[in-house]
Amino acid sequence: MAIRERGGNHYLEVQVVSELFDAAAARAYGLAVGDVVLSIHCGSRGLGHQIGTDYLREMVIAAPKLGIVLADRELACAPLASALGQRYLGAMRAGINCALANRQILTHLAREVFAEVFPGAKLPMLYDVSHNTCKEETHEVGGSKRRLFVHRKGATRAFGPLHDELPPEYASVGQPVLIGGSMGTASYILAGASGANGSRNGGERAFGSACHGAGRAMSRNEATRRWHGRAVVDQLAAQGILVRSPSSRGVAEEAPLAYKDVDAVVDASERAGLASKVARLLPLVCIKG
Repeated sequence: MAIRERGGNHYLEVQVVSELFDAAAARAYGLAVGDVVLSIHCGSRGLGHQIGTDYLREMVIAAPKLGIVLADRELACAPLASALGQRYLGAMRAGINCALANRQILTHLAREVFAEVFPGAKLPMLYDVSHNTCKEETHEVGGSKRRLFVHRKGATRAFGPLHDELPPEYASVGQPVLIGGSMGTASYILAGASGANGSRNGGERAFGSACHGAGRAMSRNEATRRWHGRAVVDQLAAQGILVRSPSSRGVAEEAPLAYKDVDAVVDASERAGLASKVARLLPLVCIKG
């Protein structure tokens, strides 16, 4: 499976399925308690971040000429039909393609390693989805269908059952929603929630979106002031979790307690009707890049 940029939170993690919550969805996703799965969280390796930084600056400068009043510079935008809007969409799509290619390469290399160490092991893809991107989608707004460009930042797509864009295998249960934890904490697989009254194109709540992770509880700088990377590695080793990273600072930045409680975040998403729990995964090996 692939979980969907930037900095030390890119990783490849070997996990074990520790608990199931939805038998039907687990069957559709091919999951069983005790299964060992592979989670890859990687994007365009800084390209997407650079695209966002460059176009944010350019759109802020262009806003007055375009007649746009910004409540916050982080909400900088441009008309889609403008030359600036079209350049941004093209650059962003190039970043998405780069991220997809990165994950395909990493998945191929991981399969080669597993085949060498565990002959006969199968690593079928569960789902590959990007976040921090702008997707052209159709959603219901004010009682009518409209074409929207949904920009998910800190969120991931979570289409519900019967959505037109789901593959047949997942149509009855909803899209797999992949929630990555931090080192030493659980990760989750959820299913996109149904739309109102179980209608087609389910998952209309929040435009078919859910969280994509626990989210940071503190900044990376604060984390490095509180913990040393070597100490974090030793603490996780005592729990039976192996960490391999070229950067001690990167490990400190991603210390488990630097993130919110992933169990609580997932429970909140479920109660909000954004997605429902399918499986809880525990880490065995975390390789950070």
